[in-house]
Amino acid sequence: MTPERFIAKWRNVTFGEKQASQEMFLDICQLVEHPSPGDWGLPDFYTFEKWVPGGFADVYYEGYFGWEFKGDDKDLDAGLNQLLRYQVYLKTPPLLIVSSFQTIRIRTNFTNTETVLYQIPVTELNNPENLELLRRVFYSPSDFRPGRTRDAVTRATADLFSEIVSDMEQHPVEPEKFARYLNQIMFCLYAEDAGLLPDNVFSEILKRCYRDPAAFDRAIRELFNLMATGGQAIYHKISYFDGDLFKDADTVPLSGWALLQLYNAAQQDWRNIEPSIFGTLFERALDASKRSQLDAHYTGANDIELVVEPVVMEPLRREWETARRKADALIGYDNAAARRILEDFRQRLAAVTVLDPACGSGNFLYIALRSLLDLEKEVIDFNDAHFNDAQGWPEMHPVVKPNQMLGLEINPYAAELARTSLWIGYIQWHYANGIHYEQSPILTPLDNIRNTDAILAGGSTTNPSETQWPVAEFIIGNPPFLGRGGLRNELGDAYTNSLYSLFNGRIPNASDLCCYWFEKARAMIDQGNAKRAGLLATQGIRGKDNRKVLQNIKKTGDIFMAYPDLEWALEGAAVRISIVGFDDGSENEKTHNGKMTSGKINSDLTVGPDTTSARILAENRGKSFQGPSPKAPFDISPKLAAAMLAAPLNVNGQPNSDVVRPVLNARDIVQRSRGMYTIDFNQMSLEEAAKYELPFEYVKKHVYPQRQKKSQAPYRSRWWQYATTSPNMRQALQGLTRYIVTPRVSKHRIFVWIEIDVMCNDGTDVFAFDEDYFFGVLHSRIHEVWSLVKGTQLREAESGFRYTPTTCFEPFPFPDPTQEQRDAIAAAAYALNQYRETWRRGDETRTLTDLYNRRPAWLDNAHAALDAAVAAAYGWPAELDD
Repeated sequence: MTPERFIAKWRNVTFGEKQASQEMFLDICQLVEHPSPGDWGLPDFYTFEKWVPGGFADVYYEGYFGWEFKGDDKDLDAGLNQLLRYQVYLKTPPLLIVSSFQTIRIRTNFTNTETVLYQIPVTELNNPENLELLRRVFYSPSDFRPGRTRDAVTRATADLFSEIVSDMEQHPVEPEKFARYLNQIMFCLYAEDAGLLPDNVFSEILKRCYRDPAAFDRAIRELFNLMATGGQAIYHKISYFDGDLFKDADTVPLSGWALLQLYNAAQQDWRNIEPSIFGTLFERALDASKRSQLDAHYTGANDIELVVEPVVMEPLRREWETARRKADALIGYDNAAARRILEDFRQRLAAVTVLDPACGSGNFLYIALRSLLDLEKEVIDFNDAHFNDAQGWPEMHPVVKPNQMLGLEINPYAAELARTSLWIGYIQWHYANGIHYEQSPILTPLDNIRNTDAILAGGSTTNPSETQWPVAEFIIGNPPFLGRGGLRNELGDAYTNSLYSLFNGRIPNASDLCCYWFEKARAMIDQGNAKRAGLLATQGIRGKDNRKVLQNIKKTGDIFMAYPDLEWALEGAAVRISIVGFDDGSENEKTHNGKMTSGKINSDLTVGPDTTSARILAENRGKSFQGPSPKAPFDISPKLAAAMLAAPLNVNGQPNSDVVRPVLNARDIVQRSRGMYTIDFNQMSLEEAAKYELPFEYVKKHVYPQRQKKSQAPYRSRWWQYATTSPNMRQALQGLTRYIVTPRVSKHRIFVWIEIDVMCNDGTDVFAFDEDYFFGVLHSRIHEVWSLVKGTQLREAESGFRYTPTTCFEPFPFPDPTQEQRDAIAAAAYALNQYRETWRRGDETRTLTDLYNRRPAWLDNAHAALDAAVAAAYGWPAELDD
């Protein structure tokens, strides 16, 4: 069939949809020279009238398209909504096509890409470009894949908005007002692309007024006022939006340049915004302190589902499966009872509440809302497959609402964004699933997102009390990551002291900040105010002090899900975190790293032997120490040290070498040494120290002023000494000619020998041994596996693991070797060290980090020999897995 004959036949057709749609499709097949469904005879793959729950797709071609025919152009939107509802049962075809006898409309439907619409008038199919589009539908649908993902669209839009916000910040205004106005603008941009605002009214205002900021301000105030109540504005009927978002038309002045950029932003298709990252990217755009992170990592939907699925959705899915089976058994016997079961379960979903007590811009809450809606759609689809209007059963509409999502957030920008993200995501879900969004008012207030401090009520430190969290069935989220060392610097002394006072006896004062969220969630579950929780934490939650909160959780309930070591995106950086799911102990199914496990999950998030119960061994006491901590500029350059060491004897008849010593930190050990020295008065009195004239004068000039600062108050009375002088370590090292050192934090667990006259600072762990045997056991794979379990990993993998003497060394059981086994370990350890030192002497730029990154064969062989010798001393085979 030629295009001309096709056009002539169909341009003035008067048949209805049912009479002629299949004939038209057969003609289209002839037009593009493609077999028809009858030619192939594959009814499950390529067919007319493909059955789906609730109806039939007019044409289905698996992997290519779903096609719906309508008699008139005015019904094409309804046809698309049908296909959107059917798509999950059609295996999500890449193209959704709706057509009348006048128009063929092709909509892309590729996962995680922006949607693109192509419209072909039937009368213009003689245009070669249009005919080629139609051919590609049948032969190469992948050609329609858009070049940008939805994430990329969202990122590009956030970049544009960042430019606007930067200009707006030239006008000082309170953060709450600023955040609200920006959210009003962003919602308008989405609303007009989603068809909630008619005739591109917001863009038209921009187009008319971008050269006249005052006129724009007047027009936008009028629009906001109408959206708050609904009404008529010249040619536009504005729907009633409400939802608190537009109750206050308090605008912020915009420059002409900002309005021009806003007009450019309006040209983006805001329907393609990805809600799961919308909040994060726009929070960065709005918050100047985070704007540099716009191009950095973000937490996407797949990551968040690692929390939402096991914590929130799995128990609900089990309930749905039970309800579905009961309803299925009644269908045909007692349809009314079956319908009641379905409706009861939908009301169950409508009663679910999810709390994110550190909700940020709402990403976790959006994913939870979307997941609940998806589950409710399964119920609606099941209903549609068995009950319909013709049988007298009313149609089901979604009852899950955004106000079931509860949030606490201290940042006003983020709190406003959370509300906006939830509404955009909620409305977008309806359109994406072909469900007409019809609600008046269009928005309802989301006062379930509270702008507040989640731990101290009102952030008050005067009369501190705990913030009361709202009762919720599920608690999820990503609490702030702040180590104990940063609490006072970031939050201040008063806030930190209030935390310590309120939680005294519940968790140690040395706990990371995220532990306070864990403790409050645990208490909520214990008090019956929540059922399950799933929270993110720093890797350090598995460590000694932080682990107390997990031990408490296991006392009053249990951990049912854990990811001990997972890559995550935090504040624009890829970090390593832990995820913990816990309840009152009623969950029987436990998952570890996403897999079912029959074993219990220990408080250090391991499965199997509970190494947290390992006790400190008497034999290991007083042998391992953290190096001395200066907390002030005691280190000096090699040149200055040389001058002090060359000076005459002091008035006490002693040389400066008594107190001027070579010093190493962790980087010096595994990379290139800086060659630095330090001034170490140990525990000398002020009078004794002053007798070492040059070193003392240096410390007086450079250290004394530092010690007058508030943060150094604990060391002010002994300002000439290191903050911690480690007297037990010094005593343990007496009589040795060398000792063993490892970096406290390192990507590779490397041990080295250090001469006794060298001081290693607090970036290292020191072992008071001088025998190769002990070096060998410490450097064995057996000890490394133990220390990886007992230590903690830092934010990102490159930063490595933290080795702590009290957990990694003191409970570690050494073997009880024969003399022959002891000698074999010593020989293998000596050989390993000699090989490494020879390799380093071959080129002064070589470092141990480089060596262990490369891991050449000779190094592997040396370690294998050592590992075999150590394993033999334990009586184990060398090939044991971790």
